[in-house]
Amino acid sequence: MPQRRTRPLPRGRRFDLRATAMFFGLLAIALVAGGFAVRALAGVVERRPVWAAILLCVAVAAVLGHRRRRRLSAARIARRTGLALHRGTTTALDALEAPAPAPAFAPAVPAPPADDPRPGYDDFDALSPEEFEEATAALCERDGCTQVEVVGGAGDLGADVVALSPDGRRIVIQCKRYGDDNKVGSQDLQRFGGTCFTVHGADLALVVTTSEFTAPAEEYAAQCGIVCVPRDALLAWSDGREPAPWETDTAGPETPGPRVCAP
Repeated sequence: MPQRRTRPLPRGRRFDLRATAMFFGLLAIALVAGGFAVRALAGVVERRPVWAAILLCVAVAAVLGHRRRRRLSAARIARRTGLALHRGTTTALDALEAPAPAPAFAPAVPAPPADDPRPGYDDFDALSPEEFEEATAALCERDGCTQVEVVGGAGDLGADVVALSPDGRRIVIQCKRYGDDNKVGSQDLQRFGGTCFTVHGADLALVVTTSEFTAPAEEYAAQCGIVCVPRDALLAWSDGREPAPWETDTAGPETPGPRVCAP
């Protein structure tokens, strides 16, 4: 009997461990890169939703265009997908590194008028001793004094500002630009008290400071008739909450006004 020839069975592809491991490694890298890209794109969507809408439109147009073609090239699709992924990742990183935009409507801080002679709380702390003398003279002019003059400097014998009050009295002021931890002591008052009346001919002597007075200094001022204007009284005078020192005869301990002590 004639024998029938049998066709040899097709040989299958041999299992290659190296190729399989490389395939899964590349697949893992692609998944990790895709995760980072999705995370970056999510940040872009939160900050710039317009970009997300544009990318979505481009993706939909690409899908519709590919559907019209009969044959699709897998290599071409992979290249375009990789290019789009690269562009999206770059745009997302640029958006994340860009500084946050400033608010459209920032609250405006009103600036003080240029001709306002009244310095504020922060201005007193920022002034130099010479500028503090100028500020004190400006307060005197604001409250009606005439012939206001800044005479502080070398050889001033304790007088920094001299003026005439609205009622015609001669005012002699010594300005002490001290810090909070440096109080005006009795020695400062004694030096000023020895010249303000006899040398400068003061009808009213004032010591104005950005700090406070020690107890011995206040006692000496009470004996000599010197008006002590500490920090709280200076601020009240500057803000207009209290009258000028030459308009106050007495002030109790509960009020921030200048402490006027008769000799």
